[in-house]
Amino acid sequence: MPPWHADRRYGHFENDRSLKQTEIDTIVTWIDLGAPQGNPQDAPAPVAWPPAGWQIQPDVVVTLPPYEVAANATIEWENLAVPSPFTEDTWVTSIEILPSDHSTVHHLCFGFQPHRDDIVYNRYEWAEIPRDEYGAAVKSRPDPAASSGQAQSLQSPKETWVLTRDAGSREVIRKPGKPSIMAGGGTCYVPGMAVHDYRPYGAAILVRGGSDLLLNLHYQTVGKPVTNTVRMGFTVAKAPPKKKIVMLAGATRNLAIPPNEPDYVTAPAEFKLMKDVELIWFSPHMHVRGKEMTWSAKYPDGRNEILLRVAPYQYNWQIQYHTRLPIPAGTSISVVARFDNSSRNKANPNPNVWVYEGNQAWEEMMGGGTWFVVDADVNERELTARPARPVPGV
Repeated sequence: MPPWHADRRYGHFENDRSLKQTEIDTIVTWIDLGAPQGNPQDAPAPVAWPPAGWQIQPDVVVTLPPYEVAANATIEWENLAVPSPFTEDTWVTSIEILPSDHSTVHHLCFGFQPHRDDIVYNRYEWAEIPRDEYGAAVKSRPDPAASSGQAQSLQSPKETWVLTRDAGSREVIRKPGKPSIMAGGGTCYVPGMAVHDYRPYGAAILVRGGSDLLLNLHYQTVGKPVTNTVRMGFTVAKAPPKKKIVMLAGATRNLAIPPNEPDYVTAPAEFKLMKDVELIWFSPHMHVRGKEMTWSAKYPDGRNEILLRVAPYQYNWQIQYHTRLPIPAGTSISVVARFDNSSRNKANPNPNVWVYEGNQAWEEMMGGGTWFVVDADVNERELTARPARPVPGV
């Protein structure tokens, strides 16, 4: 049974799949009795799933170019542009991302942006990232030896390089510069989370006609070569909705987790809401040293409340926690994460090194996506006070 990591003491979640103790006792008793079959006439009707592996039958499908994942390699984050399937302004009501092989996808994030004449479709583009002997990115870091937290002398090279490869080709071109595609967005596939369904909230996200579909992809090796083909399914509204979806991204930068540290606590990532909203989803994201993540609210009347505590966090099950919570204007949201860089963490590849923020799973990240439903005419830029960064649904 898929796990459930929300602390029972806080919040109520519509997709809670945990079992009550009475339910567990019933299952244990049934097993002790030899797992007898019940009356077949009492069995529920089989679930009628859509064909081709979908959870939601899509109205529109985008199929990405097949990607050959090597057996062993360090694969950097890559950006890719493909033509948008929407030639007219379209309200999207659900999104499903369906890899042909889930084990090789670390993440896939995307957004729609106005078309640029210089965009080249179906060409992977990524930055060259120098790495140290442990595979960690070489860049400015908090200095572990200095209590002041000053940067180390270790710096990224002043000259940057960009690499490109056309889909279906193995030829990599390296040249000075930076990637020209700034891909990514509020909609992501990560292990354990493939569907974003806005329909239960009567909401959608607006995709402008003629936009480019820009993706940030991160594949990972699994010890054998794999060809992965990702499909993206969209359902669309027949009429403009009254509500839309907005995600606020809270993140803590400048991570510096000491060796053999079992309980590293981040500074809080905070934002203040300037309008009344309905909070619907939480999306915690860390890597293999992630231990727990907690969302808290401070209301205008001075009350403090823990909204969600994910403990233990598991990288392979990045669950989206669904709720429906009215949040009044003036409320501050705080997200705090904890990391375990000790040998007690069985997923830890090396407890004896300092761990910094980075893109690879053996580096670390702290990202707390908080999703809201707002009126369709709300300006996202006016939704929060700094330092929050509002991100539309795609």
